[in-house]
Amino acid sequence: MRAATFHGPGDIRVEEVPKPELTDPTDALVRVTHTAVCGSDLWFYNGDSDREQGSRVGHEPMGIVEDVGEDVRSVEPGDRVFAPFVISCGECEFCRKGLHTSCANGGSWNGENGGAQGEYVRTPHADGTLVRVPDRYADDEDVLESVLPLTDVMGTGHHAAVSAGVEPGSTCVVVGDGAVGLCGVLAARRLGARRIVAVGHHQNRLNIAADFGATDTVLGGEDEVEQVLDVTDGGVDHVMECVGAASSMDTAVSVCRPGGTVGYVGAPYGIDADGLELYDFFGDNITLTGGIAPVRAYAEDLLADVLGGTLDPAPIFTKTVDLAGVPEGYQAMADREALKVLVKP
Repeated sequence: MRAATFHGPGDIRVEEVPKPELTDPTDALVRVTHTAVCGSDLWFYNGDSDREQGSRVGHEPMGIVEDVGEDVRSVEPGDRVFAPFVISCGECEFCRKGLHTSCANGGSWNGENGGAQGEYVRTPHADGTLVRVPDRYADDEDVLESVLPLTDVMGTGHHAAVSAGVEPGSTCVVVGDGAVGLCGVLAARRLGARRIVAVGHHQNRLNIAADFGATDTVLGGEDEVEQVLDVTDGGVDHVMECVGAASSMDTAVSVCRPGGTVGYVGAPYGIDADGLELYDFFGDNITLTGGIAPVRAYAEDLLADVLGGTLDPAPIFTKTVDLAGVPEGYQAMADREALKVLVKP
């Protein structure tokens, strides 16, 4: 089969690789029909994180079940499914707590599992990982493109909103205008926020935030904190940090009111104990909570809203490529020419 592989910073290739096979009775083999390039994929693409050369890439699969092991009960060949970015068993103590990303038996989509930016993936723990799309929507392309973000960015944005304590009638700030931040705006609206202030550095993306329900937008710069404090009359109780940079965390704590909560889901690359001013949290009794999003825990609820027509994150996809176009998709995102790339192998 063909799959995208990493060969060094700026070097993604689509190559022939062995097709994954069922190895355990709890496995499923899925033919990938939709996947995506994630902002986190740019870490290794830009050389900001290490990755084994020749490794397969991608972690947001949707497709058709082709084969299942004898112990799989929740899906069968022919079913349309999608899967979160982390494999989870659904049965261990952490999965039962809704912390599927800490699954004691979990794993990734790389290596022998196929890499989600390819033609097939093997899904270990299929019953705990795969989410079935009802048959009536299985071939509705508009619906499928709205469902695909549930594999990662929509669930991650939702985790930011939940962690920040967004509730009906509340006012919140979303720091970051990437796909996660924009999905955070959708999540805050879904949870009933009365006022949503989106902070970013790209006007075109802030325009999407407004379409998604942001009541105010702030085009960031050196004075972004002052702008947000002015717009919100002194700050808010609920802040969603959706970038993962020291600067974005500084903005988040600076606009959070004493006793408020910062929900963070931006992977903290480049932030260490010396780069995060914890005294800002300490001095104002600000809660910092969040982390890697257990998107499997949110999948069914978010799927119901997508299918019901009340949630549509599909506009985050601003470029579509086929499998051969994956290298082009990476470059487009690295050059900020695309917000998020949809891949249809």
